[in-house]
Amino acid sequence: MPEPFIPNHIYKRSEIHDQFGGNRQSGICPSSQFPYIFIFSGKSGHQHGYKDGWDNPNVFYYTGEGQAGDMKFVKGNLALRDHVQNGKRVFLFEYERSGHVKFKSELEVYDVDYLETHDTAKHLRTAIQFFFTRKGVQLPIEKAIFDRTALLAEPKVQYELNIPTVTERKGLVTSRVGQGAYRKRIIHRWEYQCAVTGFNNLDVLIASHIVPWKDSTDTERLDVHNGILLSPTYDALFDRHLISFDNSGKIILSDSVETQAYQKIGITGKETIKGLSLYNIDYIDKHRELIRVL
Repeated sequence: MPEPFIPNHIYKRSEIHDQFGGNRQSGICPSSQFPYIFIFSGKSGHQHGYKDGWDNPNVFYYTGEGQAGDMKFVKGNLALRDHVQNGKRVFLFEYERSGHVKFKSELEVYDVDYLETHDTAKHLRTAIQFFFTRKGVQLPIEKAIFDRTALLAEPKVQYELNIPTVTERKGLVTSRVGQGAYRKRIIHRWEYQCAVTGFNNLDVLIASHIVPWKDSTDTERLDVHNGILLSPTYDALFDRHLISFDNSGKIILSDSVETQAYQKIGITGKETIKGLSLYNIDYIDKHRELIRVL
């Protein structure tokens, strides 16, 4: 049987539903006629606190459905979470223009976590964050083992955004609802390895902010482009503004530390960030302004 959709082909959304069924308005649309679930991503979802996109070429993050209050595993959210065991296929479409969507890929759920965001009324709430892989892709990390009891339980929500009293630098990375999803997004974004060395043991690597939590806006605190994944030595120096990077990714060494001292811990001054994007530049600029000098 031929595949139902052609990658990067643009379809009228109404024609998809004419042929396969499913809710014509929702972002998550299980079909009652076929073993298919359609998910639609577009900028209009931002007004409801939805955040969707590609963290790397093979991982798509997608916010669950529900415009008001905390999200729960019901209806479309439940269908997505359990689609593999229920024999359902998930197809991702991204809006090109009004009424027209581009088929991007068939997906398979990889992980689920919680995200702190706003609802349609701009009230802070807990949302569900799905992580999907392209169908057939094997990621170079161990697949998370879900505790379904924990997933179904009400999360422990902390809505206040006060400065943490412990590990201030990590901020939301370590102490708030959504920190798990944010840290996972950083790991996916940097493709499971240190941004400088390529070292890939996730038990050792540290995911943290480029611009510190205390200096970031609420939006910046959960912007994956304000996150970086580093080996402990580089993370410690970066956190203390003893190293930074130029906009091409080349390392900059603070002159407050002697060259020989850097060399003793394996820093040569020739290192570069691998995979720096334009979205990281504003944050790197701000970090570089604070590099320590004599």
